[in-house]
Amino acid sequence: MAVTLRIPTVLRPATGGRATVDAVGATIGEVLGSLSQEYPALTPQLFNDDGSLHRFLNVYVNDDDVRYLGGLAAPVVDGDEVTLLPAVAGGASA
Repeated sequence: MAVTLRIPTVLRPATGGRATVDAVGATIGEVLGSLSQEYPALTPQLFNDDGSLHRFLNVYVNDDDVRYLGGLAAPVVDGDEVTLLPAVAGGASA
């Protein structure tokens, strides 16, 4: 299945500046695996050392959080849009 991934600005240097890329797979895990093979610099941003989804990366399929769809096993179909959204931490202290 071919899906379009939306790449946030902070991760675009790893994709040569591309805001969207196409990847293939039947699950989020396969799609992200395909993405990391094509753009190896993204791998530490996508996965933990044990192969699980990086805890500071939010992934959405058509605006639905994959955590509620089965995580890396969440299915995708042709034409789905996958959004990668790194969690933002921090804030001002008084």
